[in-house]
Amino acid sequence: MPVEQRAAGVQSVQRALDLLEVVEAAGGGCSISAMAAATGLPLPTIHRLVQTLTTRGYLRRLPDRRYCLGSRLVPLGAGANALLGERAAPILRELADGLGESANLAVLAGERAEYVAQAPGLHSMRTFTEVGRRVPLHCTGVGKALLSTLGDDEARSILKRSTLSTHTATTIVEVDALLDELAGIRARGYALDEGEMEVGVRCVAMPVSVPGMSPMALSVSGPAVRMSDDLTGRAAPALSRACAALATILT
Repeated sequence: MPVEQRAAGVQSVQRALDLLEVVEAAGGGCSISAMAAATGLPLPTIHRLVQTLTTRGYLRRLPDRRYCLGSRLVPLGAGANALLGERAAPILRELADGLGESANLAVLAGERAEYVAQAPGLHSMRTFTEVGRRVPLHCTGVGKALLSTLGDDEARSILKRSTLSTHTATTIVEVDALLDELAGIRARGYALDEGEMEVGVRCVAMPVSVPGMSPMALSVSGPAVRMSDDLTGRAAPALSRACAALATILT
């Protein structure tokens, strides 16, 4: 194949991936004009790529002529998350054994956090999170840790598209207050969930930094009666080591 044809093929793949990312970021649906505004691509090019992606099942056309992500992406995402969970399993197990509480790995999935792996704690009474479960970003440790990896504009956009429900008396539901919370997380390096999703549950979470990959976060969670300030203090450096170890095997 001539060099020019190979280059054109690579460019088409890059453009198609750009469109998928734009549609994913839009949440509920994205119009052709919005895709053009976000990517700067000519409308004929977008129409051609969208038609191909729709035919292959990677995009789905909505009744209002906008587009959302298609079902063909589901098994790809599930497979990637399963592989990620397998690679993280030894790190989570070491984290849970060292602190005695459940250790979790979550990824950013649109406007939610999705748990992809967990190592249960050592106590009979412990927190349990089903792998594949999606939880709100604004009231969970992993969710706030994931949001902290984004710029304020992107985080604000996601929060405004989300339903900021009040789950407990400590849930933060104001966007500006949440942005202040994210600034604090960036400054200290980890997020706290002070019973904001479930009464009596406390969580410490930390983002995992891997260039080129979607935001991820590790967390340790347990009953508030055991998740003391002392344990929280020990969890932060343990999470830092675990995040560094995970980043190393994923790089």
